Amino acid sequence: MTTLSTNFDKAAIGISALCLVHCLLIPIALALLPSMALLATLGDETFHLLLVALIMPTSIIALTLGCRRHRSWQVLALGTAGLAILILTALFAHDLLGEDLERLSTVLGALLVAASHIQNFRLCRQKECSD
Repeated sequence: MTTLSTNFDKAAIGISALCLVHCLLIPIALALLPSMALLATLGDETFHLLLVALIMPTSIIALTLGCRRHRSWQVLALGTAGLAILILTALFAHDLLGEDLERLSTVLGALLVAASHIQNFRLCRQKECSD
């Protein structure tokens, strides 16, 4: 039985993966394939803000629904920490940190968000099986 929380977990994991791919592969692709420079808007800060805007409501809904069900609030804390890192990085890191630290911070935030959703997904499945 697929729950709303499970669907949102899957979506948030996908968005986090997209964020990781974007942060790690776009610079390599731009360096190796100069014609990719036409897609430079993918490297723009607007794209980061769009991803954060997509992942915030998805994560909040999935983690809240999941935590209400399985009562493991550490999952919510992990996801909140990841979201906070992503939000702060998207809003302020470009000007305050260098490009490498910005990328590292974004990857860390995305990994924390993805890890929280994977744990949320697993705990919800365990709870579903035990009910």
